[in-house]
Amino acid sequence: MLKQRDDLSWPADLYLEGSDQHRGWFQSSLLVSMGATQAPPYKGVLTHGFMVDAEGKAMSKSMGNVIAPEQIIKKFGADILRLWVISEDYRADIKLSDEILTRMADSYRKTRNTFRFLLGNLFDFDPEKDSLACDSLRPIDKYLLSRLQALVSDVQKAYTDFEFHRIYHLLNNFCVATLSSFYLNVAKDVLYTFKPDSKERRAIQTVMHKALLTLLKLSAPILSFTAEEAWQALPVQPSGRSIHLEELPPLRSDSLIPLEEVKKWEEFLEIREEVNKALEESRRQGEIGSSLQARVTIEAAPDDKLKILEEFKEHLTGLFIVSQAEFKNKEGDLTIKVEKADGQKCQRCWNFSQSVGDDDGHPTICKRCLEVLSNVTIYPSEV
Repeated sequence: MLKQRDDLSWPADLYLEGSDQHRGWFQSSLLVSMGATQAPPYKGVLTHGFMVDAEGKAMSKSMGNVIAPEQIIKKFGADILRLWVISEDYRADIKLSDEILTRMADSYRKTRNTFRFLLGNLFDFDPEKDSLACDSLRPIDKYLLSRLQALVSDVQKAYTDFEFHRIYHLLNNFCVATLSSFYLNVAKDVLYTFKPDSKERRAIQTVMHKALLTLLKLSAPILSFTAEEAWQALPVQPSGRSIHLEELPPLRSDSLIPLEEVKKWEEFLEIREEVNKALEESRRQGEIGSSLQARVTIEAAPDDKLKILEEFKEHLTGLFIVSQAEFKNKEGDLTIKVEKADGQKCQRCWNFSQSVGDDDGHPTICKRCLEVLSNVTIYPSEV
């Protein structure tokens, strides 16, 4: 058939069947082809396991444990069904149950919420006018883009290698851990309190725009409807056509930042994780509520950890999302002390600062917010 049709070519690119065909169709087809043409009938073979229920029993109509795709789509939506399909390692038997789908729906919601947050904070961003060149970005922005660059490479390799379950974990971890829990969490202070067209805010929006377009293109073959919906909701349309007519993001051969810089960030993030644990424990004990109520003191031996903290000393409060942070030299293991922050809460940025109340005209805001407001033009309403 492949040789007889002009629109097809022989041998087949791929044979796709269940693992029971290793001694069936795969082998019989191979033997016949070798005998008739002295060549294999396929370039590649991909085998998969079988559908089983939560207890590992094979699904069958007679047992009544079959879950029809129509039921799943009606209850959860097509994209959650598609997400579940690629999240499983198809090379083994695949379990399916309502509990598994519910967990997948929670995972999908986190990804969708990441898309929503990115879209919501790009409402006043025109990539043609407002994007900053890479040289103008801050270290944290460059680090995030370097992780995005690595994500593109890893996801495209997983597509090529048919390792679809890796794509799920790569995209999910990037959205939940790298973006939501780290970069976007840190970025909120700038996004919400800095001057709208400030360099810092435009830098973050530049990164967010690139991240959103990249994530949508990478996830479009899986989250077909969600990716299209988000693509059409972009404030400035990149192409004016469906995302399914776009190509995957291009691979880059160069690195945005040196490997030493990446290593520094990874080491810092390990310290940040310890700080987060200390803040959570303090919150659990009722000593603080929001992390912005905290003053963090880190004591570390004069080794690599202290050197890393020295590298980031100008940005510790923002990166830890606390009002005050400092570090000290101390022999022994790293220790983290959490106390209530000094000063009063600024009603605008929610940071605690001793400068709150210094200005009689604006007694409830801090010095930093006062400087921002003094540079913002407020237009009187028309009479």
